[in-house]
Amino acid sequence: MSDAVIKFENVSKQYRLGSVGTGTLSHDLNRFLAKIRGKEDPTQKVGVVNTLNSRDGEFVWALQNINFSLNDGEVLGVVGKNGAGKSTLLKLLSKVTAPTTGEIKVKGRIASLLEVGTGFHPELTGKENIYLNGAILGMTKREITSKFDEIVDFSGVSKYVDTPVKRYSSGMYVRLAFAVAAHLEPEILIVDEVLAVGDAEFQKKAIGKMQSVSKSGRTVLFVSHNLTAVEQLCTRGLLLQNGLLKMEGPINDITTAYKKASVNENELRRSGTRHVEFLDYKMVNLDRKQTDEVYLGESFVVETVFKAKENVDYTDLTLDIRNDSNEFIGHITNSDDLFEVKNINKGQEVKVSVTVKDISFAPGTYYISLWLGNNYGTYDYIENCLRFSIKQGDAFIQRPYPFDKRAKTVLRSEWLFD
Repeated sequence: MSDAVIKFENVSKQYRLGSVGTGTLSHDLNRFLAKIRGKEDPTQKVGVVNTLNSRDGEFVWALQNINFSLNDGEVLGVVGKNGAGKSTLLKLLSKVTAPTTGEIKVKGRIASLLEVGTGFHPELTGKENIYLNGAILGMTKREITSKFDEIVDFSGVSKYVDTPVKRYSSGMYVRLAFAVAAHLEPEILIVDEVLAVGDAEFQKKAIGKMQSVSKSGRTVLFVSHNLTAVEQLCTRGLLLQNGLLKMEGPINDITTAYKKASVNENELRRSGTRHVEFLDYKMVNLDRKQTDEVYLGESFVVETVFKAKENVDYTDLTLDIRNDSNEFIGHITNSDDLFEVKNINKGQEVKVSVTVKDISFAPGTYYISLWLGNNYGTYDYIENCLRFSIKQGDAFIQRPYPFDKRAKTVLRSEWLFD
């Protein structure tokens, strides 16, 4: 373990849901009065789920018994749904907060990009903030000056470098903050979901920079819901769930486990009047055997069974296909092929299958959402209810190395000497 630059040993973080500490006197007073009156806390956050919450009454375990280590030059991806503890883990590592129990060992300087504007003083200019952040990292003025032009060029804010950053857009903030963190040569670079604020071109640049940072022997921790970016950048991963470390290992194993868990949750995300509702749905190959994978250029079939609870003049059946970054990739509906589903009687079960021909999406993981409805509204909609993967194969692509993950589709081509 001599090469370990980061080591978590039985690390836990507990927060107390007390009557003080909201940040303002008025909020603390309102919270205290509500408590003695037996009413709900007016400052309590809603929508945060953590099964560890009830273990100790007024105490919340944001993380519990976390153990892992990271060596020089490794790129670690941290994934998990909202409230899993990802940001808490990074804040502990960045020393924004301290662990309740356990020990964190770190060798080297850390540069963190946890949220928009972290470490920036809003009244200072971009130039002044570059020097301020460099000084915080322990660099000399000469060292910062030698990197200054490179930072400004990468961030693309050269026209506004002498403008106070409080006037920057969120995208400009992120570009400059990332450029500072990545170019001032910390031994450890920590990047949270904040990159989602930037545009697609900058995200591409940022991922390329993090790859070069790791190749230079420095260590990167990356948290993102963009699983394509995580798989492209990282070699190892952690899967957090409700404050617990559920899995550690190769990044593809981690993202696969996370995707499967997401599908199980998303099957419950259902809406519509249910006047017509799905009874069954599955993906099969051309031999009608159930499958969840297909090779590039092959065809597959989605079989559905639905039932009417009242007489229906007509309904459309739609398949929406998204990738594992939740980007909308494809849309299929019976109307496009002049296939009609009409005059359904109350209690009638209807079986409809659709063949998706010669799939040409880039190799990766995809999700299908199913929709029944018409111009008057939605009968039944089930989000991300089918998950499948597209393998590269050799029908479209002959090269032995993997397809470029930045592309969304694969184009057929033919080459000739003129």
